[in-house]
Parts: sequence; C-alpha cells; structure tokens
Amino acid sequence: MHVAVAAGPDGGGVLRPEGRDARSVTDLAAAVRELEETSHPRWVWTDTREIYPALLGAGVRLARCHDLALTEGLLLGYEGRYGEPRSAQAAHARLHGLPVLEEHQGPQARQATLFEEEAPPPDADLVAEVHADQLRRIEAVADPHRFRLLVAAESAGALIAGEMEHEGMPWRQDVHDELLTGLLGPRPVHGMRPSKLQALADQVSAAFGMAFNPDSPQQIVKAFKLAGVPVASTRAHEIKQVDHPGVAPLLAYKELARIYSFHGWVWADQWVRDHRFRPEYVVGGVVSGRWATNGGGALQIPKVMRKVVVADEGWTLVVADAAQLEPRVLAAMAGDGGLARAAGQIDLYQALAQPFGGERDNAKIAMLSAMYGGTSGDAPKLLAVMRQRFPRAYQFVEDAARSGEEGKLVRSWLGRTCPPPSARWRELVSGPDGNRAARDRGRFTRNFVVQATAAEWALTLMAVLRGLLPDAARLVFFQHDEVMVHCPAEAAEEVVVAVGRAAEEATRLLFGPTPVLFPMEAVAVRCYADAK
Repeated sequence: MHVAVAAGPDGGGVLRPEGRDARSVTDLAAAVRELEETSHPRWVWTDTREIYPALLGAGVRLARCHDLALTEGLLLGYEGRYGEPRSAQAAHARLHGLPVLEEHQGPQARQATLFEEEAPPPDADLVAEVHADQLRRIEAVADPHRFRLLVAAESAGALIAGEMEHEGMPWRQDVHDELLTGLLGPRPVHGMRPSKLQALADQVSAAFGMAFNPDSPQQIVKAFKLAGVPVASTRAHEIKQVDHPGVAPLLAYKELARIYSFHGWVWADQWVRDHRFRPEYVVGGVVSGRWATNGGGALQIPKVMRKVVVADEGWTLVVADAAQLEPRVLAAMAGDGGLARAAGQIDLYQALAQPFGGERDNAKIAMLSAMYGGTSGDAPKLLAVMRQRFPRAYQFVEDAARSGEEGKLVRSWLGRTCPPPSARWRELVSGPDGNRAARDRGRFTRNFVVQATAAEWALTLMAVLRGLLPDAARLVFFQHDEVMVHCPAEAAEEVVVAVGRAAEEATRLLFGPTPVLFPMEAVAVRCYADAK
C-alpha cells in the first residue's frame, strides 16, 4: 500500500492512502507511527529531507518510502532531460503543461534565496498525482524491473541519510581537541594561526628569504619563481620534485593547514554536537549516484582524524568495506566468464595475475586502465592482454566510451543515466580540438557505467543491511563502498553476519545468479582508526 504524505504547519499534515480520500491530521508523527505499525505502507512524499527529520525527532522510523524528488531526477535523466527542476511541484507543472519554476540543484538546493519566488507547499492530492505519473513513466523504460529497484534503493538511501544525520557518528570532542592541540598547538584566538602552524610559516618565509602567505597559491608560485625554481602549480606532487630548503616546511604547513581548515576547532563548533558528528548527506549528489555532503567533509575524513571516532562505552563500531568493488561490478555486468571466475576469488587482482606475467600489480593496472581510460606507461601493453583474455569485459567499457565520444547517453545497470553533452562540448567536438573533447567524454562514460553501478550495489547493500540490523544498532557512516554501524558490544557478531548477508542479497538483487563474489570485510573495533 502507498500513502501520500503532505506536511502541514504546527506538526499536522494530510495523509492519502492509496485508493482513498485524503484526511487531515493534527499530529502527523502520531498518525504516521500508527499506520506504519498496522499497515507497513510505502510512504510517498515530495522530499525526504523536508519531512523525515521531524518524524525522526518524534521517534518515528519508517521502513520504506518513495521520494518524488529523487525519482523525478532519475526519470528526467533517463529521458535525456538531466538537470531540469525535479521537485514535485515542477513535475506537476510539467504534467499539466504549466510553467516550471527554476530551482537550485545539488548540495545547496535547500538554501533559501532572498526575494526568490517559491512554489506553494504541495498537498497530498498533488503528491499522489505525481506519484502515479512517475509509476507510469517507470513502466515505459527499457527495463522497468531494474529501474524500480533503482528508485527503491535511492529512496531507501534518503531514509538512511536522514537517520545517519539524526543519529550522528560518534565523535569524541575531548579526543579531537587533544589531537588538534598536539598537531597544531593550543586553539588560537580568531584570526591567528595556531602556534605550530605559525612556526612552519616562519620557517617557509626564512627559507625563501622573504615574508609571504603560504596559504596563497599565487604567492607560493611567485616565491619559487624569485628563488629561480619556477613551478606551474602548488600541488604537492609537483613541489616535491623541487630541490629547495623551503619545500619540506611548506609541505608540512600545507598538510597541517588542511586539517586546521577542514577539521579544526571552528569546523567542530559547526558540525559536532554532544559527541556526535552530524553531516548533511546529499543522496545522489554526484552524477554517478555517489553521495555528497552539504558541508562537513564527512566523505573526506583524513586518517589522522579516525582516532577521534570512538564508540560509546559498552558499544562498538562495525566497519565494513567492499574489496575491489568496481572491477567486480564490471565482471558481473559484462558477463565475461574468465573475468567473472577471477572475481569469484577474494583477491581478484591476484586471481588475474597469470595472464599478466604473474604480476598482481600488472593485473590491477590493466583493470583500472580499462575502466578509467588509462593510456600511460605500461597500460597499452597490458590492455592488449586484457582485450585478448577478457574480450567481453574489454568491449563493454569500450562500447561505453565510444557512445560517449559520439555524444550518446549511457546507463548504469539499473538505469541511472549520464548527463547529455553540453552545448559547449558540441562546439568543441566540431572544432580543431574535437578529438580531444570526444576522448574526454569517452573516458567519463567509460567509467560512468561501472561507477554508477557500483554506487547502486552499495546503496542496495545499505538498504538491505538496514533491515537486518538488531534493534539498537544504527548505521552512522557511509562512504562509497564503506559502511559503519554503531551497536552494543554484545550485538557486534550479529552485525558482522548481517553485513555478509546484505552483500549477498545486494548481489542477487542486482545481478541474479553470478559467480562474481562481492566480499565485505567487516571488523568490530572500539575506535575507527583500528579498523584499517
């Protein structure tokens, strides 16, 4: 059963069960809780981010939903209209041939803009009408079964993202402060550098014989030029090649400055509350379907910061990640028997080594070059071996690249569609740099089909795992192919088993019977730093 939901003022709202009239409720959370317990419906609403946080705050957790905004984005992409407004109001306007209001896309989508015209809040009838239209459009895609799984996984991801933000990742503020003080010195007053960072800045200036701001790329480039060793950029890999006494303190400064800027005290003031790090996840925030964050840097936690992530007393963290996920996805998608057999082993690259001179590293280079379009070094020679030994896998990514070069759309296994080429690309491809522009897009589409499918597998894994966890256990972190569960210590073994079962079920749901193995290495630790 589907139930359309529209939130109203003062905690009320409107519910419209499928096939019945809408009814107003004064306490939306209580009404939703009652229906969830008695009927277990799939909740249909405009945007999970707008409704679910209040329900979570009232202690209501839901099993399933259909997120109209996320689904509209998937359908628009499939229809070659990527980037058009995807709100329920926009979908309703298109359905009736009415003007569509512009809206923000991406991580900043919910930030209000002064004097901007806003659409009126949706009602349950509008929600139900847009939902019915989306179901009709889903049936019109080439493989409705797969696309329905994509929509279900994406919507489940929205629930999980809301729950992870509500729950928060354990983050010991005292350990964080101690770590920062050890690395940088005591917390400085506003506008000043920490003492150890300032000492490094002074060393840099002394080495170059001039005072300048090491936070300024322009001033760094100028300092190197004046020292007689010009550099094209301030990237660490380039600066490391320079023989100059200022290089070592400059690199040390840049490393600590990044920690200070992105995970320092000011960052903690904004994102950490009550020993919990609560970033705002953006489901499908990347074109491939990977998640992004609206600030907080949850997907870029440096290794040094992992020691701050500590389970509560009597609890533990179960951390799991998928080994060699994208090559395994390629093996399952392409139906290449030889590659699939190798992907049935725990170490795929070692299983592939024999045709590549027995060298595991060569097998890895060949696979990554095939998926990312690598052509440097030994890649061409190794790709020739792959083309001969694993022809279907090689041709699969080659076909995706060729489609991209020709300006066509490519899709993931479940139907997520890449953005169409821009008008600027079409100009470039018809000009003197046309071959280069075509190859660039080919590299993007070559990887898109694999990376987007890997994102679907990971999202399906989380959706399944969420339903297998013991009551007290909570998903608290997700990053591409890694998940973290915070649970009572006595439940750790049950959670580890659940992770393995979820990986098997996600594989079955996406690919059916396959020899490809998707191993998830799960470990129970007190501190995140001990997981790897």
